Amino acid sequence: MAGLIKREDIDEVRARTDLREVVEQYVTLKPAGIGSYKGLCPFHDERTPSFHVRPQLGTYHCFGCDESGDVISFLMEMDHTPFSETVERLAARIGYELHYEQGSAPNREEVGRRQRLLDAHKVAAEFFQRNLYTRQAAAAQRFLGERGFDHGAARTYGIGYAPQGWSHLLQHLRNHGFTDQELKLTGMVSEGNRGLYDRFRGRLIWPIRAVAGEVIGFGARKLYDDDPGPKYLNTPETQLYKKSQVLYGIDLAKRPIAKTKQVVVVEGYTDVMACHLAGITTAVATCGTAFGADHIKIVRRFLSDDSAGGEVVFTFDGDAAGQKAALRAFQEDQRFVAQTYVAVEPHGMDPCDLRLTRGDVAVRDLVESRTPLFEFALKATIREYDVNSLEGRLRAMRACAPIVAGIRDPALRPAYARELSGWLGIETDEVLRAVDAASRSENGRGGPGRGRGQGSTPDRPDARGHRGDSAGSRHGSGPVSGPGSVPGENHRPEAPELPDPREPVSRMEREALEVVLQLPDLVPDGYWEHFDSAGMTYRVHQVLHDAVVAARADEDYHGEGGRTWLEHVRAHLPEPLHGYLAQLSVTPLPAATEQQMRNYAVGVLTSLVEMHINRAKSDKLAHLNRLNAQREPELYQQLNRELLDLELQRRSLTGV
Repeated sequence: MAGLIKREDIDEVRARTDLREVVEQYVTLKPAGIGSYKGLCPFHDERTPSFHVRPQLGTYHCFGCDESGDVISFLMEMDHTPFSETVERLAARIGYELHYEQGSAPNREEVGRRQRLLDAHKVAAEFFQRNLYTRQAAAAQRFLGERGFDHGAARTYGIGYAPQGWSHLLQHLRNHGFTDQELKLTGMVSEGNRGLYDRFRGRLIWPIRAVAGEVIGFGARKLYDDDPGPKYLNTPETQLYKKSQVLYGIDLAKRPIAKTKQVVVVEGYTDVMACHLAGITTAVATCGTAFGADHIKIVRRFLSDDSAGGEVVFTFDGDAAGQKAALRAFQEDQRFVAQTYVAVEPHGMDPCDLRLTRGDVAVRDLVESRTPLFEFALKATIREYDVNSLEGRLRAMRACAPIVAGIRDPALRPAYARELSGWLGIETDEVLRAVDAASRSENGRGGPGRGRGQGSTPDRPDARGHRGDSAGSRHGSGPVSGPGSVPGENHRPEAPELPDPREPVSRMEREALEVVLQLPDLVPDGYWEHFDSAGMTYRVHQVLHDAVVAARADEDYHGEGGRTWLEHVRAHLPEPLHGYLAQLSVTPLPAATEQQMRNYAVGVLTSLVEMHINRAKSDKLAHLNRLNAQREPELYQQLNRELLDLELQRRSLTGV
């Protein structure tokens, strides 16, 4: 820890370090008088140099932003490293041995071993880079060229080539004095029955650097078809390289991230390069693992993620795996104070492919078109359901409610509830009640709702998007056997749970069924067509509706009413619903004369059809709200036309 290094040693390191030499790694300095230098300030934007360095005094000061300090504070600010680590790095730089308070000194053997491993990686990186420009590396050069990367980009990112063969790097490192034991600790060599051999062979190589810029590992891409290894092969876990604590490109992106308060998380090495070259210099990537808690700790250091205002943008492929990765990132959202977003290219292209096919502007536009991660998670959840049915929309609402309940900013929850209402075509009050219920449910479990997989999230959908949750008890009828099913011995078909007749939609559907069952000969022909196309909200009513439609299609049915008509309907109805059919067929209707009966029948069926049209309009409007008009203009226009057609149908039916 910082306070455990002896004070006199800290002063000695500060005095012996050449401030100008350190600053010039980050800032171009020009003479500004005797013993003074100046350059553009690295801490704020400026066009005229106001950043002054006085090496003899060991201090710097910017007359533009008032930043000032010594060599230790400069490196801490630039590399975002803790005080003790910064002092230790400077001490190693000048070859000074630090002394610690009693009992607090680091293990000298460990420190020395770590430095040897770093030295080996540096030598290896230089070896790989030199080999990229040999004739044997033609496949590597072709790979880079086909992806739009020139020699300048290769040099910037230190890309290299591991020659084919078993011991080229091994012999090179041995010639530089590294022992076999040291080389095994680097992870750059493997051990077999015949001894050590190169881990990376015939591959394109990316050096993976720590925050301060030291090479700590490598990522290697397969180039040849006869290579039996994986497409990407990384350094294994070592003293230096912990993949859960490493972000590729962080050494180049750290200052832009700190400056812009934005980090863009991509999926691969070439994506980082493409983003940086396109102007998105805040891009980083994980190295063979999912973005997790340790990566978040790194990012937060540079975002200064202790107040609102920063942005974390995840870019993922548009395929199922990419969406799954985005939703994993959503689970980590709670760890950020910064706002989190997702940028998904609609055609499934990653940033590298996007830059290659459509140029740098397209990459910048992708990041600019980012979607809030909560919105992405909600829409991804909605897609798992059949939102063309009311049951599907209700189930989608219940699945989305814990996600909205888990939004840490209470001011955003009602806003997302309203958005969800629009996407699903469900009243906002009902969505808010579902969110409130999800919140209470999660609080009862000891924590806030965090979305899918927690709280009251239903089972996964079947092929039609339906789920076996409690929605079936409200909008269904429980188990209903199919027509013609034969109960087993001693088995009595289970009576269905009927809808509440006091509920307005249930009452309307029940009255319509009563009319078509009791008065089929009084229903005008045009209204039968409307009835046939009108779906029912409740499952029991839908089964009865389908039985009526099927009965009218029977070859031996000729339009008669009474008992014959009911027998035709009963023949198409599951046995557990025969009792409900009898109930609906004898319920008294509120009319005394035939004309009153006719008027009542027309009025009831008109109300049912109007409700069906309004529901269809609500469905299409919700679909319209979920669309991006710029990405899907044809579908957007088609839905608008269908909405107009439905409104015209409604007006022709009601005259209003």
